[in-house]
This record gives sequence, structure tokens and C-alpha cells, in this order.
Amino acid sequence: MPTDNRCGVLFDVDGTLVDTTYLHTVSWWEALCQAGHPVPMARIHRAIGMGSDKLLDHLLGPERDRSADGKLREEHDARYAGYWPRLVPLPRAVELLRACAARGLRVVLASSAAEHELAALRAALDADDVIDTATSSADARRSKPAPDILVAALEQSGLTAERVVFVGDSVWDVAAAGKLDIPCIGLTCGGTSRAELAGAGAAAVYDDPGALLDALGESAIAALR
Repeated sequence: MPTDNRCGVLFDVDGTLVDTTYLHTVSWWEALCQAGHPVPMARIHRAIGMGSDKLLDHLLGPERDRSADGKLREEHDARYAGYWPRLVPLPRAVELLRACAARGLRVVLASSAAEHELAALRAALDADDVIDTATSSADARRSKPAPDILVAALEQSGLTAERVVFVGDSVWDVAAAGKLDIPCIGLTCGGTSRAELAGAGAAAVYDDPGALLDALGESAIAALR
């Protein structure tokens, strides 16, 4: 897509706009335990935000036998899907999307979720009328902390890295944005602390989408023109 002069906000979705981080944690914990890998939930939680390939390397070691990885992903996906009817947006997430759109900014969901998972997340948000573009895992060859999904979001929306801000909830989000010199606003609602997000390089940190909305006029988003 050709680029234009508009600005935009790229949003991670899982744990940033929709309250799913701990659902993913429990789903991975159950899948791993069933396969004989009793990994503590705290370790799993800290890996949420990585792609599943990197997550399994991080938790089980890169030298392991990968022949069971596909089964582990299927088990996680099956357990996580059971939560879809109960997915809810994080505080004032939809209001934040609408406020950004009202400022004339493109609203882009830079999600690494599989397409069927993304559909469930979008249904929970119920804000398709203000969402300009949305990516899924099919759009990126490498998962976060690689920046591929952000590159795809920029290409599909026609935006440039110099004219966007990224909003995410994990250190992996901050790392991915940093590789493209995109300012990243961190939200602690995914369970990662303010200190960790700031230490990873977040331009600013807020508690949740509602807190960012309240400070929107003073945030990095307000500087987008």
C-alpha cells in the first residue's frame, strides 16, 4: 500500500486491549503440564507476548526435541478457545480506540494472534467501525520480539515508522518497536511492571487503556500530527 501523510496508532491486542494475558498463561500451563513439562506459571506469564515458537524455546530450551511443539500449540489453542465467549476489553479500551480515531489517526491492530483468535478479540472489542487495519500471525514470518508484525502493520496501513506510536503491554512489544525506532507506550494491565516496561525502553507507562485515555492530551499520541 502506498504511504500517505496520515499518522496512526498501532495497538497490540492481547493483554493491551483485551484481558487475555492470564488466560494464555493458564492455557499454556495446562498444555505443558499434560505433556510432562511442569513449568511454573510465573515463568510462563513473563514469556507471554512472544510468539509460540520463541515462547517454547524460552521455557523448554532451544536444544529440545521439537517434534511435540505442534501438539503443545494445539493443546494451548483448544484450552484458550474455551475462554472466547467470556473475553472482555480492558478498562475503556474501546473509548481509547474511538478517541484516537476522532483525532484523525489511523487505528491499527498490530496483533500476532492467529486469524480465528483475532476474530474473537475483535468481537470482544466491537469497534470495527474505527479500526483501519488489523494484522494476524499469517502476516509475519518471525514473531516478537522480532518487529515483523509491526512492519506488516505499517505496510498494510500505509503508515511510516516516523508517524506512529505503538501501544503494548509486554517487554517483547517494547523490544519489537525499538527495532524500528517506533515510540512504545507500555501498559501494565498485562501484568508486566512499570519498572520492567520502562527499563525495556517504553516511552511512557500507564496502568491500562483508561489511564492512557485520561492522559491522551499529554501523551506521545498527542504529538502525532
